[in-house]
Amino acid sequence: DENRIGDEGATALASALEVNGVLKTLNLSQNQLCGVDFMGQGIYSAVGITALAEALKVNGALTDLNLLNNKIGPEGGVEIGKALAVNGVLTSLDVRDNE
Repeated sequence: DENRIGDEGATALASALEVNGVLKTLNLSQNQLCGVDFMGQGIYSAVGITALAEALKVNGALTDLNLLNNKIGPEGGVEIGKALAVNGVLTSLDVRDNE
């Protein structure tokens, strides 16, 4: 956590998640996935979180995902919700502090 990978890093990780069949746990907490830090500074972009959500739709291995404190906002929340509707393996998702 706290690597500030931003939306570009999230998009790159999403590409890997789409084809990865072994990773079970991923902690992306406090990584500014949408370009906004924990203080609310930065420019919001849903590109990274949308890419991650799309990857979750096809990933069949990840069971635990931590998105704590990434300021994904309502748009990011909707995208994650859409992914959860089709993902059958994710059993733990932490989205606290993502207003």
